Amino acid sequence: MAPRTKTQQPPAPHAADSHDLIRVHGARENNLKDVSIELPKRRLTVFTGVSGSGKSSLVFATIAAESQRLINETYPAFVQGFMPTQARPDVDVLDGLTTAIIVDQQRMGSDPRSTVGTATDANAMLRILFSRLGTPHIGPPGAFAFNVPSVTASGAITVERGNKTAVKATFSRTGGMCPRCEGRGSVSDIDLTQLYDDSKSIAEGAFTIPGWKSDSWWTVRIYADSGFLDPNKPIAKFTKKEMRDFLYREPTKVKVEGSTLTFEGLIPKIQKSFLSKDRESMQPHIREFVDRAVTFATCPECEGTRLTEGARSSKINKISIADACAMEIRDLAEWVRGLDEPSVAPLLEALQQTLDSFVEIGLGYLALDRPSGTLSGGEAQRVKMIRHLGSSLTDVTYVFDEPTIGLHPHDIRRMNDLLLRLRDKGNTVLVVEHKPEAIAIADHVVDLGPGAGTAGGTVCFEGTLEGLRASDTVTGRHLDDRAVLKDEVRKSTGALEIRGAISHNLRDVDVDIPLGVLTVITGVAGSGKSSLVHGSIPAGENVISVDQSPIKGSRRSNPATYTGLLEPIRKAFAKANGVKPALFSANSEGACPTCNGAGVIFTDLGMMASVSSPCEDCEGKRFQASVLDYHLGGRDISEVLAMSVAQAEEFFGSGEAAIPAAHKILDRLVDVGLGYLSLGQPLTTLSGGERQRLKLATHMADKGGVRQVLVLDEPTTGLHLADVEQLLGLLDRLVDSGKSVIVIEHHQAVMAHADWIIDLGPGAGHDGGKIVFEGTPADLVADRSTLTGEHLAEYVGE
Repeated sequence: MAPRTKTQQPPAPHAADSHDLIRVHGARENNLKDVSIELPKRRLTVFTGVSGSGKSSLVFATIAAESQRLINETYPAFVQGFMPTQARPDVDVLDGLTTAIIVDQQRMGSDPRSTVGTATDANAMLRILFSRLGTPHIGPPGAFAFNVPSVTASGAITVERGNKTAVKATFSRTGGMCPRCEGRGSVSDIDLTQLYDDSKSIAEGAFTIPGWKSDSWWTVRIYADSGFLDPNKPIAKFTKKEMRDFLYREPTKVKVEGSTLTFEGLIPKIQKSFLSKDRESMQPHIREFVDRAVTFATCPECEGTRLTEGARSSKINKISIADACAMEIRDLAEWVRGLDEPSVAPLLEALQQTLDSFVEIGLGYLALDRPSGTLSGGEAQRVKMIRHLGSSLTDVTYVFDEPTIGLHPHDIRRMNDLLLRLRDKGNTVLVVEHKPEAIAIADHVVDLGPGAGTAGGTVCFEGTLEGLRASDTVTGRHLDDRAVLKDEVRKSTGALEIRGAISHNLRDVDVDIPLGVLTVITGVAGSGKSSLVHGSIPAGENVISVDQSPIKGSRRSNPATYTGLLEPIRKAFAKANGVKPALFSANSEGACPTCNGAGVIFTDLGMMASVSSPCEDCEGKRFQASVLDYHLGGRDISEVLAMSVAQAEEFFGSGEAAIPAAHKILDRLVDVGLGYLSLGQPLTTLSGGERQRLKLATHMADKGGVRQVLVLDEPTTGLHLADVEQLLGLLDRLVDSGKSVIVIEHHQAVMAHADWIIDLGPGAGHDGGKIVFEGTPADLVADRSTLTGEHLAEYVGE
């Protein structure tokens, strides 16, 4: 008789395996309306929806923010004091969170000494490599660092050993910083005639520097009362000693009217106050002054390498560290692969992995000495991804903000592969995205909407891609939208000539950009598009560049103040109520005295998150109670600032509150697709695409001539599929109004809509920099000789 066997019972599920979801219940951050949702772990979830629908509020401001806050709380209070503090998001329940790694589009620091190499640790590894293998040997890794100056000191030191004894000692540290340019790679020469009028005395207001008035603290009171200069003598008549003190004196303490102040020569003062700042972050009038007064040239001592002669003289296989950093990263990776030195094998392996990650992510065309401030938002985001590609961590939540920004359709496939690889290692990947090619790889889709701002903030759909396509949501309806080639294209009215362009990787490019039409510049990432447009188009009063760089301003700045909209509104309120316009400014006389017009009170709790609570006196409205008694069209000023642009356009368009000047500005804001923004929304909360469209709205007011040229850098950034059609209409209206529009763009819908296409390539870096096609979109599709042509033909179904 056969032995009796027991049937195997399936093991009971382990309690630890029941946490396969991230649960969000009652999320109310920003415009979210009690959103409750369950996201699968170890899957790729894509969040879609129109701009302003609440995607970032749910993903970044709720899920990722709470994960980071909980991790920070695990550190001792002392360490937390040095970390950015975060308040708990406005949500009832957040369950099943894992460690969140955020890879966003924030541009990297624009410090002159920050490069791609310093931002990714590749430079640190190269410095160690050269300090071990470089010949002649010049010193430790710091000897190859352009951020480390050489220091020498000698003197007596006191040693406390039994009886205190003074010992003579010397100290030296070899640094790699070029002493002439201080590691910046360029030197500045200041035109003194732009700083002062030497026919006048200091007391007569000789300075012509912005903000330096004759009665200001640091001119008359320091320069005039320091005792070094005669304030009533024209500068042209200064003695040699007075001129040397005036221009170059080292910082010296002086007594001025009973106060101890620091007197310093004009040249070092200008260098500290103006030249140490990033040019792009300056206010327009300051930038204009710097461009006029200062000329920048490559440092003659280090030839732009930022390094001392000693650091450049030490070589491995005839290559110095300056040569290595100037190579394209893919070439540098090959050079490192050819080094065989067992004594530094672990270092070579780590460096090789980092450089290969650059190539794999599509950034092999960059060089390590590229200033990080010159990277686009998409490039910066991919540079941040590098340290995560080879990571052995699993069960981590990776959060991406439109990772396809700045990517040619050819490169999007590679990005998709990377996202899927991160998921397949057992990680949860959350992606905010608009491109259909990126939405197509999702395991799970969450669509927010239905509209933007107050009209959004709800989950319209949750499920699979097929379910989204079949749903009646805005995203579902537009998912398969395809632009068609135009039957007729406009004829150019002239040409913008570029001759012998050699900026960055351009190879002596000659091209005529047609005027009076919509021209699209395209090509793979790194092919030379920005170099051609921003670096080679002759700047003039008729060429206006509208990019996505941050708008300078505090959290008090908003669309109403930036566009000048608030000016006519204040005047209308003042006229209707017979009072001063300044009363209707939260930064002036009308500000609530308790919160100074901020609307919130901040309480600093040391290493805990600072608590911001609405001001009890003004209830967050920012104005004094008496100001809110004045009305225009039945609304007070705080109610007007709370309106969306679309609501305000209707409000100021007719009736008692009709203000033609305000209505024109609001019309332009609606035109560029910003109807959902509230007038009082802080500028610091806007995305790159929203900033660009806000700038575009202000430039649309410029009358300009027929030859006025508008240059737009990827205007589809952050735009939903449904909004791209509106953008195309806007571009048409700009061209029809007499402007020439040049667009750097990867979106096939914009390419198909162009009158003329200039395609750069064929590849990136030294494989690019050439014009590979010029002509109409139809010719490009028929030709199919370039990567762009292939993808555009596939897109329009030819």
